Amino acid sequence: MKKIFLALLVLPSFLLQATTISYEVSMPEPHTHYYNVKMNVTDYQKAYFDIQMPVWSPGSYLVREFAKGVEDLVATSNKNILKSEKINKNTWRIYAEKASDVVIDYKIYAFELSVRTSFVDASHAYFNGTSMFMFIDELRNIPHNLTIIPFKGWKKVSTSLKNISKVGFQYQAPDYDILVDSPVEIGNQETFDFTSAGVIHHVAMYGKGNYDIEKLKVDMAKITQACTDVFGVNPNKEYTFIIHNLTRGSGGLEHLSSTTLEVNRWTYKGSAYKGFLSLVAHEYFHLWNVKRVRPMALGPFDYNNENYTSLLWVMEGFTSYYDELLLYRAGVYNEETIIRKFRGSISNIENQPGNKVQPVAHSSFDAWIKAYRPNENSYNTTISYYSKGSVVANMLDLMIIKNTNGKKNLDNVMQHLYNEYYKKQGRGFTPAEMQSTLEKISGLKLTDFFAKYINGTETFDYNTIFGYAGLTVETVINKDPSLGISESNNKIRRVYRGSSAYIGGLNVNDEILAIDGFRVNGNINDFVDAKNVGDEISLLISRDNIIQTIKFPLLEKGSASYFILNDTGKKNNVHQKWLSQK
Repeated sequence: MKKIFLALLVLPSFLLQATTISYEVSMPEPHTHYYNVKMNVTDYQKAYFDIQMPVWSPGSYLVREFAKGVEDLVATSNKNILKSEKINKNTWRIYAEKASDVVIDYKIYAFELSVRTSFVDASHAYFNGTSMFMFIDELRNIPHNLTIIPFKGWKKVSTSLKNISKVGFQYQAPDYDILVDSPVEIGNQETFDFTSAGVIHHVAMYGKGNYDIEKLKVDMAKITQACTDVFGVNPNKEYTFIIHNLTRGSGGLEHLSSTTLEVNRWTYKGSAYKGFLSLVAHEYFHLWNVKRVRPMALGPFDYNNENYTSLLWVMEGFTSYYDELLLYRAGVYNEETIIRKFRGSISNIENQPGNKVQPVAHSSFDAWIKAYRPNENSYNTTISYYSKGSVVANMLDLMIIKNTNGKKNLDNVMQHLYNEYYKKQGRGFTPAEMQSTLEKISGLKLTDFFAKYINGTETFDYNTIFGYAGLTVETVINKDPSLGISESNNKIRRVYRGSSAYIGGLNVNDEILAIDGFRVNGNINDFVDAKNVGDEISLLISRDNIIQTIKFPLLEKGSASYFILNDTGKKNNVHQKWLSQK
């Protein structure tokens, strides 16, 4: 307990007190998937106070209701049980009776291993603080202490939190936000360090895999240096990677001074390894873009409700652009590969019907109700702020380089956002300030650009914009016949808007039994490939176990393939500035 002693002894005794909050986390029976949490509130003498469990985790824009994992909450003072009651879905009221020391014990059931949740089993423990630690709203800005008691035989704790003990696992965060923004890995994970950009990087590897530590040290150093070069400064002295090697990965989640990555355990060879390095670049770039360079809505956080912003196309989309571009700058990709990546991003959005329905600003704002809650029609009505935002970034990068005669690029935009709003003003920025920053750096008036491409759904003039770099874009339309569905075991999972099936009346969950009188056995495409556009096709289907026949003409697939070509083989100043390797 921390106390502040004042020189004037005549002051009232309550002024000698300083409120402290500390937590103790243990997992005495990890195979049961339970954590024991002890929250100690000292010198906070009130008749009652409320403690709350966050409903979401920053960086993952979905209300996950972490309070559902709480069990057996008991509050005591001097071993006497205090009255407590739950007053809403994630809030407990503790009737402290002005006690000077209140202890709240509770259990957390944790059996969801993802980068945004918490998990414990017989092999290791991992947690994100938002699903573990309750908070007192008016005390969020005071230091929060944490003691971890590992299960017997577990010798390591990996986290970016500051260890304040030389012999144990005792940590301190300057406030609640930092506490819950610092994930923790506990067990016997393999650990190693490397230094890059003047920063010591700690890496914790849970799970077996085909990784080569010495190779990872070299390649991860290249990526982290390339990220730092964009901004010219790295705000961390130390940084922690927690990497889970699993049968199936779930991506990554960014934090101020750390990240968690979950990947397939055999991802460290061939093309999959480049995908891993792209994930490293993506999450590491976030230590600037979203954790420090951020919209106004993303900090200070409201942990009880959705935090809406229309700028995720910048936070995730720009980061998605850089996670590929930086691999080129680091020498992992050659020019052919990075051009193919950009081409793939364009094909991805332009072939999705939802791209003509949902503007990328709306995609950002509605992430809470759409992006993380897709249904069978989402492909027809939504677009990802990741993929669309990466294409927007690509277009803006080329436009900035062109209009400044190769003197500036998107890096300068990121630097301005970092220096002006994070360093100088200590706050996030608004959509209007994002537009004004782009205009300031590029020298362009972007009102029409935002109206058409950010708040609208018009298609970029790819030939003109890539033409700035001396490239041409060739678009090839697929004119083959197509049903326009995705299916699994002959059962329809998705019907594409405007396709033969969409117009002809096929539904999601229809089971295709036969085509043109012949039974199908996973060979639907064979029947379609044998026909021409305009031919009628007859499908025998089962819909809600009622057999019926549906007939309609086949339309052409209509999807587009984009090819970005350098017909002259030369590189002008825009091309050189855009794809320069440092």
